[in-house]
Amino acid sequence: MPQRRRRDEAPRRRWPIVALFVMGVLAGVALWAYSPSLPAETLIARYADDRSKFIDIGGVRAHVREQGDPNGIPIVLIHGSMGSLHMWESWVRELGDKARLISVDLPGHGLTGAWPRDEYTIDAYADFVEVLVDTLNLDLFVLVGHSMGGAVAWTFAATRPDRVSQLILVDAAGYPRTGEAPLPIRLARTPVVGDIGIYFKPERLVRRSLSEVYADPAMVTPERIRRYAELQRFPGNREATLQRARTQEPLDPAPLKRLDVPTLILWGGKDRWVPTADAFRFQNDIKGSKLEIFEALGHNPMEEDPKATAAAVAAFIKPITLRPTPPPEPATDQTVHPSVMPEKD
Repeated sequence: MPQRRRRDEAPRRRWPIVALFVMGVLAGVALWAYSPSLPAETLIARYADDRSKFIDIGGVRAHVREQGDPNGIPIVLIHGSMGSLHMWESWVRELGDKARLISVDLPGHGLTGAWPRDEYTIDAYADFVEVLVDTLNLDLFVLVGHSMGGAVAWTFAATRPDRVSQLILVDAAGYPRTGEAPLPIRLARTPVVGDIGIYFKPERLVRRSLSEVYADPAMVTPERIRRYAELQRFPGNREATLQRARTQEPLDPAPLKRLDVPTLILWGGKDRWVPTADAFRFQNDIKGSKLEIFEALGHNPMEEDPKATAAAVAAFIKPITLRPTPPPEPATDQTVHPSVMPEKD
């Protein structure tokens, strides 16, 4: 018969070994998931091309493309959150023979990176657009905004109506959300988790986000996932995203009712990020606006069906007639005469 253990014998303590094992596993996962910023030069070589140029806009080296007919109607294209100017390339191909298309990576996005102002709110981006168009000598232009860029576009048009000939909103942000914020936003706003989480590999979240953005799963290609994920790792972009998520106040749609700019609203009927109900709210709030809903498309309709959506844009835009410059004041005699004229002899 085996001897019974004496009561005063303490069992072997194994918790330190278990704790070390767990810490080792967590450290290994952290090292595997950690993704530092990628060199700017590497990403510029990969995602810029011969149409790209880098211009100083408000102190930041902004990635800009001017394409299409240089003498055509100027159309300024503003992308959404976590996006880049690449999402407009299909429209460039469809509209290039009709318009001068100007796309840009907003600060904290794409190949532009952080800017000295260190603000990434809608109002700050509207200021950035103003500096951009001033730098490009655009007095009057068509302004297009998608998602968050839509909020930037209508904010710009509401505060600078003399600069915008026509406004086009594509699945635009504009009204406070009533439901739960998207997972990336919730994570970013969580203390500590957001600060650490931005340095983890973004591919999984990118794949999940894109599967919600597009109605057609075939749009979620490895190349698109890679581009989105790598551009998030451009130096300064993830820190800007975190700050934007934590500092942007809920939008106030009141200025929409004061807009007096011809407006086209384009919307994907299967948008899972911004409800179709918001499209009708825009139409109701912006007097004289026109709404077109593409029932089979998702949040990025200009990418899923560029032909149909670009055709709607082409039918809407009208040639820009520059406002007449006031005639100069009639010339007056600037000679200074003495107050008392001497009498002739």
